[in-house]
Amino acid sequence: MKASVLDLRRRMKDVLRALERNESVTLVYRGRTKGIIMPAPHKKGVVKVSEHPAFGMWKDRKDLRDVEAFVRSVRKGRIRAI
Repeated sequence: MKASVLDLRRRMKDVLRALERNESVTLVYRGRTKGIIMPAPHKKGVVKVSEHPAFGMWKDRKDLRDVEAFVRSVRKGRIRAI
């Protein structure tokens, strides 16, 4: 599908439908091609949060066992020694 800048403003629904049909949209400005809008790849499955590599990366830290105490220690103000 070819679409001008004006089409993006006035016919965005048609542009989105073309992307849903897995078509690329060629963006035209004053008769010249300025870019191509490609449909996003579809994800095959949803990954669980617990399977993410960053999940549980601090499970071995002993200072984080008591979360409230850790947050209190981080948030307490600094005391200047004179």
